[in-house]
Amino acid sequence: MKEEIRLMKGNEVVAEAAVRAGCDGFFGYPITPQTEIMETLMELKPWETTGMVVLQAESEVASINMLYGGAAAGKRVMTSSSSPGISLMCEGISYLASAELPCVIVDVMRGGPGLGTIQPSQSDYFQVVKGGGHGDYKLIVLAPASVQEMYDFVETAFELAFKYRTPVVILSDGLIGQMMERVTLREAKPRMTDAYIAEHYGDWALTGRKDGRRRNIVTSVRLDPHVMEGVNDRLQEKYRRIERDEVRYETFMTDDCDYLFVAYGSSARICRKAVDMARSEGIKVGLLRPITLFPFPSEAIASIASHCKGAMSVEMSAGQMVEDVRLAVNDRIPVRHFGRMGGAVHSPEEVFGAFKEMLINQKR
Repeated sequence: MKEEIRLMKGNEVVAEAAVRAGCDGFFGYPITPQTEIMETLMELKPWETTGMVVLQAESEVASINMLYGGAAAGKRVMTSSSSPGISLMCEGISYLASAELPCVIVDVMRGGPGLGTIQPSQSDYFQVVKGGGHGDYKLIVLAPASVQEMYDFVETAFELAFKYRTPVVILSDGLIGQMMERVTLREAKPRMTDAYIAEHYGDWALTGRKDGRRRNIVTSVRLDPHVMEGVNDRLQEKYRRIERDEVRYETFMTDDCDYLFVAYGSSARICRKAVDMARSEGIKVGLLRPITLFPFPSEAIASIASHCKGAMSVEMSAGQMVEDVRLAVNDRIPVRHFGRMGGAVHSPEEVFGAFKEMLINQKR
């Protein structure tokens, strides 16, 4: 497959990205608003061209455990779901993190709690960034804000997953998943061989043969507490390396800002217009968009906040990322939250109005 430019939905482009990134297997279960990912894969029939396996599992629980098996064999595997489906996967995600298995999980968020609505939301932040499953684990979390990034981040997620031997989540929402934009599809990559994985990422996979190496064992069960503590120590050191080396973010008009918006995904797109509205009234507002939600760009936020009078976290939730923004600012300036819930999407006018009410008018 050669490089192409197309007009595509965010969900559709994830499927194209998976095939072109050399994915070996996709195991998923349909749930709105991300079902087009699997539907598009079924239409592409990659098993006829690249050998990629595409399978609808009997449930989200089954699909995440299929990832465990595929990842243990050193294969590039992924799944996708939406908020209630990710809840069902949390136990399996914890197993994957403990066994240090690379995989990619796409979460196209919808309104909740419960089954909620099929409309977009950003209320999975706690579940994904803070670890919805049990134990002291973390996931690398990438937050796309465009259809092009939905495509780009699939390849990036696989690279990070194998570099650190960890699950990586692409945390999107129903707005980006369903919108259509111009996107550049890059030339397809070949699927990785066992030898390539061993050379570039270590000889840890279960390949069915030893070839003179030690026997590989993949498990998340360690009954000796001292052994389990050693595993946790290794994981925590890995997470510290990720925090040191993989922070990603984007800024907009922050060089001279007196106030700061912090927003990710769809909310960041909306906030760019709100920044323009504020600037047109002579109020110097800037925007920081976290691209990685873990690792979180705390130092960048703290640096910008050092010359600001206040900040506002804008999310389609009751306020989840705002806790990390407040930790980054460390009480040096007031931090407010504005959001809509349950699938309702805020407008730039609502964001700007809330900003003036919470941070400008209250100071007078």
